[in-house]
Amino acid sequence: MTDKEYKELSIAEFSKAAKVYETDRAGVYKMCRKDYPDVLAELEKEEFTSLLDCGCGTAPMLTLLKEKYPDKRYTGIDLTPKMIEVARSKNMPDVELVVGDCENLPFDEGSFDVVICCQSFHHYPNVQDFFDSVYRVLRPGGRLILRDMTANSAAARWFMNKIEMPIINLSGHGDVHVYGRDEVNDLCNNAGLKMELFEKRGFLRLHCVARKMR
Repeated sequence: MTDKEYKELSIAEFSKAAKVYETDRAGVYKMCRKDYPDVLAELEKEEFTSLLDCGCGTAPMLTLLKEKYPDKRYTGIDLTPKMIEVARSKNMPDVELVVGDCENLPFDEGSFDVVICCQSFHHYPNVQDFFDSVYRVLRPGGRLILRDMTANSAAARWFMNKIEMPIINLSGHGDVHVYGRDEVNDLCNNAGLKMELFEKRGFLRLHCVARKMR
């Protein structure tokens, strides 16, 4: 598939999911909720004033953050207009919600202390562009906190990427690639980010923290 086709599939998929994304009828998307405690725990380790949520969906993570840290500045971006429409309906004060492409973040250089991305970057056909863009919008010393699918063995990831994902995409999903530690480290290094932590946590989950050193 072309880059455009992947993105069109993702928009179609999440346009359908937007209304139920935070309900008990969310189906497979309920798995995303397992990421929230680990992201919150990571954020507690360092002070921050501004945060960008890439692939924010209907903004469930930003909702939690706004309640926990109400004085911070939050921005969410998602490719799917319907997701942002639902997020905006929450009327959260001082939370900016943007329809846009995470491969080309429409924000000024050095805008954020933290960028988070949960269960989103496996949808990006040009994933290095995402990491490069994150580096640009982070302030020196800022962190990228990344959560997504993974598997420990290269054979398992090969099966997911070459067999499972193409079948899933036939049913209307826009999944592109599942990454391992070395791949994520290369993406960070190429962008100028230093990977400080990479762990497999729970069922098929990666937890990664990378930093913009300067």
